[in-house]
Order: sequence, then structure tokens, then C-alpha cells
Amino acid sequence: MDIRDLHLNLAEWNELIERCLADPGSEPVLNLDHDSGTDSRYDAVFVGGGAGGRFGAAYLRAMGGRPLIVDAWPFLGGSCPHQACVPHHLFSEAAEELDRMRWFSDEMFFPKFDASRASILELVKVFVAGRGSAHAFMNWQTKEQLDVEYVLNARATIVDKHTVQAAGRTFRAKNLVLGMGARPVNPDIPGLDKRGVFDFVGLVEELDYEPTRCVIIGGSKVAMEYGSFFHATGCDTTIVSRSPLMRTKALHHVDEDLRQYVVGGMRKRGMQILEGAQPVSVNGGDRVRSVTVALASGEVVDIETDFVFMGTGERPNVAQAQQVLGIEVSPTGRAVVDKRMRTNVPGVYAIGDMIDGPMEMFKARKSGVTAARNIMGEDLEFDYTEFPDFLHTTYEVTWVGLTEAEARERHGDDVIIIQMPPYVEGLDTPNLPLPCAEGTMLYAFRRPELSGFQKLVVHGASRKVLGAHHVGYGAKDAFQYLDYLIHQPEGLTIDTLGWMNELFLNPEHFVQLSRLRAGQVQLKHL
Repeated sequence: MDIRDLHLNLAEWNELIERCLADPGSEPVLNLDHDSGTDSRYDAVFVGGGAGGRFGAAYLRAMGGRPLIVDAWPFLGGSCPHQACVPHHLFSEAAEELDRMRWFSDEMFFPKFDASRASILELVKVFVAGRGSAHAFMNWQTKEQLDVEYVLNARATIVDKHTVQAAGRTFRAKNLVLGMGARPVNPDIPGLDKRGVFDFVGLVEELDYEPTRCVIIGGSKVAMEYGSFFHATGCDTTIVSRSPLMRTKALHHVDEDLRQYVVGGMRKRGMQILEGAQPVSVNGGDRVRSVTVALASGEVVDIETDFVFMGTGERPNVAQAQQVLGIEVSPTGRAVVDKRMRTNVPGVYAIGDMIDGPMEMFKARKSGVTAARNIMGEDLEFDYTEFPDFLHTTYEVTWVGLTEAEARERHGDDVIIIQMPPYVEGLDTPNLPLPCAEGTMLYAFRRPELSGFQKLVVHGASRKVLGAHHVGYGAKDAFQYLDYLIHQPEGLTIDTLGWMNELFLNPEHFVQLSRLRAGQVQLKHL
């Protein structure tokens, strides 16, 4: 279907996308300049129109270049708005609301909590019914506002480093940018083919019943986030993890006090967390009935369940590029690139989930833009090894910079901790309503032990903030700015932070807490 001369509105885009999704054999969607013949040549073909490909192509076009996006989906934006990060945020928001309703059931103005009205299946249906609006907008915006050519609903075949075939056409380019994303990967455990076993993709595409008991295999972010949502709906949830939660290589700079507060909070809410445990098998006939688990103690137990969720990570889609182009692939299965996103093959770049680093949106978008700017002649590097990080349980959990332990490894005893609630032996901290901040006020006054946690790590001699760690609500946005400030050459000092104009009872409290200590020549803990 050639849409170049059509100007579809969002409803028309929505209808087109849904029609393509319903019919796997539907025709490609072509938004190509009319002179896009066999002899035309692009500055770059972006193989994959997810976050990295879309932002990279748009930036290259804005710089005066000519990009082309080819994607197998009938929409741009990739898996994030379709199956991954957008539903995760919807489910996490629901978990937060459900958590508050459970703790305050039949108190004050809260009705008695009715678990039968909290449905995983219903939330999945809400998401699926509404996800098309984001797809429609990105298709419309990329064509009408960003002026980027694309071929959708057509899988790309890489011929060589200058040639891609799709939709029965051949496209030539000076450069290729590989952004084919990643897919969930499962360990070799007997029984994973049974009905009732899902990953984050299968959950939104295939769930057709209401689970009552869940076993999650894996200790990833996805495991913690989705598990917290499942449990908040009333689906009793057990996480089976080989490693302690939040102590995986995929998560860096996780402070131990923050970790204990988060994992402890999950257990306090009734989740069973089996760390150091090994899943042995998934059991049942056609449908899941139980999971056999070898515990850290050596005991082997069967956990009854009607729902198994896999949270064991993803692997990049590198096979075609490795076979055809010979790109170098790391032992973790990621495409090896330098800080300009260049692979070992000249003129071939890799971005997003195909490369090392966190599988996060900032890395996808910035790596795509980095590739585009280098293609257009800039000498630009992107270092994605330091970044603010987060996950959701029924809280927002956010951190940036060094942990207390990492800071002490570098600076010895010259590390100052500003923490809320403070760690003081003998102080009745479970009944201390601090941090008392927006989003946790009801907890602070009625369930003070649930009111959150925050820690600021400061170097005594330089007075620079080394790290910030937060559990609560509403602080996440601040951490992208804290990340920028603490990684500036001059850093962010406790004095500067303490002299900012805070919004009263702001969620992270770091400004006012810093102000209480900034007057000291010799800093002390707080």
C-alpha cells in the first residue's frame, strides 16, 4: 500500500495498523519519495524502526540527510509501546494504586478491598485496546512532521553492507544502522512449552484466563516489576531466583540499604521470594499445575500454580547481520560497537538492544542519534556505562551514582551519608513517619514503616555528591537531572544542592537535608 500521497489521520492509521496485525500476509506499507527507484541511494538504511531507528532516522533527516526505515511491524516505535515498557508502566501504576487500597482497606474513605475486582486479565485487555494510539501517532508524526521515508509491515533482508531488500524492492545506502531489537530467552527447563507459561510478550498477546497463583522464574527487573503487579491484584506470587534480587550484573550501583528496603517491602506485602533457588521443572498435563524448585537449603519442593511468568532476560537479534555481514558479536550475544556505534564492519552501525548496556529507552534513542550524527560527519561519542536507573515494585525505586559501599572503596572513611529514615541504633525508625513526602503521606501517618527510603552519598573532602538512592513516589524525574549534574566535571556539591529552591515536602528531600548539613566545615552524617 503506497501512502506517500495520503495524509491519514490517527483513526485511519489505527485502522490500517490493526488490519495489518490481523492479517500476517497483508501488503507492505510504503512511504517513499517517488524517485525512490533502484538507483536511488540513501545516507543510511535503519533496519528496525524501534526507538533507536526512529530517533536516529529523524535526527539524520533533520541534519539534511536521507534516511530510510524498514520494519517488520506495521508501525514504528518497536516493542516498547506494543508489548514491553508501556504495559509495564501501566501495570506498575495499577500496582501502586492497588497497594494503597489494600493497606487502607475499610479505613477512612477507602472501601473494603475486593480482590475479585482486581484483574490481571482486565488490565491486559485495557492495554491491548489502547496501544494502537501510540502506534498511529508515531507513524503519522514520522511521515508528516519528521519527513522520514519508511517501509513497514515488511521484513528486511540484508544483502550486503550497502544493500537491503524489503517489500520486493532493493534499497541502496552508504551506511546500514542495525536496530533489530531483542527477544525473550528462556533457560533449558523441562515443561516451558505447557499452557500457562508466559513471558512479557505472551502475557499481552495470549493471556485468556485470570491467574490465581503465579510462579516467576528469574530475578530480573521484569520479574520484580511484573511480580509486584501480579501480587497486588491478589494473585499469590513466588519469585524463584538464582541470585539475590537486585544483585545481578544487569543492575549497577544498587545500594544495599535500598535493596533491603525494596525486597523487604515485597516480602512484607506477602510475596514469597526464593533466592539462591533453582527451577527444576514445570509440571502438569497440557496446562501448568506446579513448578519443582531446588531451594538454597538443598530441599526440593513443588509449588502449585496455574501461571508461570518468565523473567530471565532477552537476547539481541544478531544472527542475520553476523552471518551476512560478519559483525563481531560478544560472548553475551550483543553486537560489539565503539562509542560512535560503529561495528567492526565499515559503514555498519548497531544500536539499541543489539549492543551492550542497559535495555533502556535512553540508550536506544541516544545510540540511534549517535550513529546518525557520526554518519553525517560529526565526531561524537556516547558513553552509556553511567546512567540513572530505576525499577518499579509497588514503589518507584530510583538510583544514580555510587552506592555507599562503592564510595567507601574509593574514599575510605571520608564518606558522609544523609539518610531518611536515619540509621541510629536504638531509634524507633519503623514508627518514624519520615520521609514524609508527596505520594507517601498516608503511609507516613498510618503505616510509617512504609513511607519510603532515601540516601545521599557525599565525599567529605570535596563535598561532592557521589550517589543518590530513593524509594517512594514522584522522585524519578529528578534523577535524570541529578545524573547530569553529578557527572559534570565540576560535580554537584552538597552546598549547591542545599541552596536550590526546593518544593516543600518534595519527594526526595535531598535539598532540605543537604541544607541542614552544608553549613559544616567538617561534614557529618545525618
